Amino acid sequence: MRRYDHWINGTLTPPTQGRYLATIDPMTEQPWAEIAHGCADDIDRAVRAASDAFRTWRSVSPSARADLLWRLGDAIAEAADELAALESQDAGKVIREVLGQIRGLRAWYRYYASCAYHAEGRQIPHDRQSLLVLTSREPYGVIGVIPPFNSPLLLASMVVGPALAAGNTVVVKPPEINALSLIRLAEIAADAGIPPGVINVVTGTGSETGDALVRHPQVRKVCFTGGPESARMVLTAAAPGLKPTTLELGGKSANIVFADVDVAHVVNGIIAGIFAAAGQTCVAGSRLLVHSTVADELISRIVERAGRVVLGRPTDPATEMGPMSQPRLRDGALTRIAAARQQGAEVLVGGAGAPVPDRGWFLAPTVVDGVTPDMAVVREEIFGPVLSVLRFTEEEEVIALANGTDYGLAAGIWTHDLGRAVRVARALEAGTVWINTYRALTYSVPFGGTKQSGFGRENGMDGFLEFTEPKAIWIESSTEQLGDPFTLRT
Repeated sequence: MRRYDHWINGTLTPPTQGRYLATIDPMTEQPWAEIAHGCADDIDRAVRAASDAFRTWRSVSPSARADLLWRLGDAIAEAADELAALESQDAGKVIREVLGQIRGLRAWYRYYASCAYHAEGRQIPHDRQSLLVLTSREPYGVIGVIPPFNSPLLLASMVVGPALAAGNTVVVKPPEINALSLIRLAEIAADAGIPPGVINVVTGTGSETGDALVRHPQVRKVCFTGGPESARMVLTAAAPGLKPTTLELGGKSANIVFADVDVAHVVNGIIAGIFAAAGQTCVAGSRLLVHSTVADELISRIVERAGRVVLGRPTDPATEMGPMSQPRLRDGALTRIAAARQQGAEVLVGGAGAPVPDRGWFLAPTVVDGVTPDMAVVREEIFGPVLSVLRFTEEEEVIALANGTDYGLAAGIWTHDLGRAVRVARALEAGTVWINTYRALTYSVPFGGTKQSGFGRENGMDGFLEFTEPKAIWIESSTEQLGDPFTLRT
């Protein structure tokens, strides 16, 4: 098996303690590579390298930073086949989606490159004419980046790109079950001209390597993508250092279908919302809230299409859904499905016993009808291909159902009534609302959640500003003697 070391200060660096972790192929259920098992000493070396690099990187002109990020985007796109193959095999995600994501990163990095020109301050009017009051936007310094396993290169880039554009440096702790593409990212960045120490990657476990990164005194801000329980540990570790954090967490997103839709048109949107990436996406539309007058027809069409989803090796272009990334996620989903069935729900397709390939951590696309809002399959994020169906009749009723969750990441609305679409979108407690589409994401639109889905934003100018702090600068132009030195000037 090939071994992958850390990337620290522009070079591949073996782990201090000589330890390695096996990374498992979800299709074969066997180890296929090893990654360095980082410790606090490895993190310390990486953070110190990033801190040293920050002194010069923040002074690099916006044009030069933009040029380097532009070149990095080109280099990633040119290496897309290699990077996609790594992610697909490491986490079981179908090659078609991964390849599309990574090829598209050229445009994402070009947008982030443009952000380097927009760390803009402002001039604030003051009653005293001799005072000129300005603000500037300043980079934090070293940013700790902890992305998730489902799309590590894309989701890490949503932090790394704007962080570097603003003049920060980064230390990335990849997910231990899908780390290889981020190690290659660091090597590609070096070839594209990114200076040593600006991007560092230290692999290992969350409990050891990730914790050491969050706690390191020279890390100025932490950006974490994952689940609420892990986020609480991140916040606990960040609290002694009073470090700001950006948390992009999970969801239990509602896909709402009103009675006036073209049912045949809606089906693919529902299918894409829950079964793409085997349901392992934070915005998965795992709750279908459908008007009772169109429920039977829509559910019948969804069940028929779900039963035809092609399961198989994720690197096969014909595969529509690969295995789940981890057996604990598959088993957790099956446990909730079984509990719902015991409570009176009906599994219309999928679940335990559904046909799946003989090898691999597969869970067939599953639709559970007859659920109630208090069931675990409806309340808890499953992170798997499991759709729960609830019926409604009134607009106020469906808004209450949609908002009746601890999460607030995303939601979908399907209707031809523009007034209803606007009313419901405004009433939903979610960071993103899609109308007559689902699971759309791009670099220029802010993304993030509320409630247990986290705080802060990624992408767009809102996301870029997460990587800068405002500094107020007061300039007195008068030569007159100051007044009472013991009185605050306002």
